[in-house]
Amino acid sequence: MQNRLRELRKARGLRQEDLAASLGVSRQTIIAIENNKYAPTLELAMKISVFFDLTVNDIFTLT
Repeated sequence: MQNRLRELRKARGLRQEDLAASLGVSRQTIIAIENNKYAPTLELAMKISVFFDLTVNDIFTLT
């Protein structure tokens, strides 16, 4: 699964730590998602989409 998390985070001027704290996850989780090494749970994907005011499909795509 590919994602735009890094791009979206940087566009908002957020550090990985900031995003992680806002979503209630660890910085390591954000790193893993951004590096396509971890596919988030549906709950986390939805939290991310709400945070960025985008749909899950706008952020994540199946490869």
